[in-house]
Amino acid sequence: MTRTAPDPRSPGTPADTDAIRVAVSTVIFSLRRLPGSDAVQVVLPLVRRTRDPHEGQWALPGGWLDAREGLDAAASRTLAETTGLAPSYLEQLYAFGAVDRSPTRVVSIVYWALLRADEITADDSEPDLAIENVQWFDAAALPELAFDHNQIVDYALWRLRNKVGYSRIAHGLLADEFTLADLREVYEAILGRRLDPANFRRQVENSGTLIPTDRFRTGSHRPARLYRYNQDVELADRGPLDTRH
Repeated sequence: MTRTAPDPRSPGTPADTDAIRVAVSTVIFSLRRLPGSDAVQVVLPLVRRTRDPHEGQWALPGGWLDAREGLDAAASRTLAETTGLAPSYLEQLYAFGAVDRSPTRVVSIVYWALLRADEITADDSEPDLAIENVQWFDAAALPELAFDHNQIVDYALWRLRNKVGYSRIAHGLLADEFTLADLREVYEAILGRRLDPANFRRQVENSGTLIPTDRFRTGSHRPARLYRYNQDVELADRGPLDTRH
C-alpha cells in the first residue's frame, strides 16, 4: 500500500484567503545502531510527497484534522494511515502557523512520539523499510523537507534534549528492563555527547526513578544488573497522553 503525506491543496480545500485549515503532524523519534559500530543515533520516519506542493520531497507524517475528532485521536489516526506506526508515548509539542508556511492557510498542531526499536523492526538490525513512501532518517542529518518541517524537527530535537534532563523520557526508547549501560546509551544518543559512566550511575541511582531487579544480562562481559523504571514516577511532566479516545 502506498503511503503519502496529505495534500494541502486537495479537492475540498477552501481557496479563499480567509480560509484556515488545521492539520496534525507528528515527529516520531527512535534509536538505531550504526552498522558496524557501537554508536547509536536518533532516527525518525518521513513520508515522500507524491503531489504538489513539494512533490517528491520528504515530509513529516500527518493529515487533516476531522471536525468530529479530537487532536490526540487525529494524531494517532494520521500516524496509522501514513506510517502504520502506533506509538505508546504521544505528546503535543507546539502549534506552527506562520502565514507563508503553505500555499494555503494551514495551522499544524504538531505532536512528538517515542518508539522503541523493537516496536518497529522487521529483524534485529534495521527499522522496517517495507512500507512504500516511508523511510527512516538520521535526525541530525536530514535533507531539505517540505514546508517548514526542518524547523519543526529542530524544535522537537531541542525539546527532547531538554526534557531528558528532568524527566524519565528515555523510558520511551527502552525495553521494560534494561542495564545502566543501555540507559546511558540513550542519553548519549539524545544529547550527542559521551557521559562519564561512573557519574551517570551515581546520578541515576540517586534519582529514585529506577528499581533494581534480581535479574542480570550475561554475555562476553561480566553480568550486568537489569533495572526497571519506577512506575509511580511520571514519564514526563505532560504525558504520555491517552490516545485511545
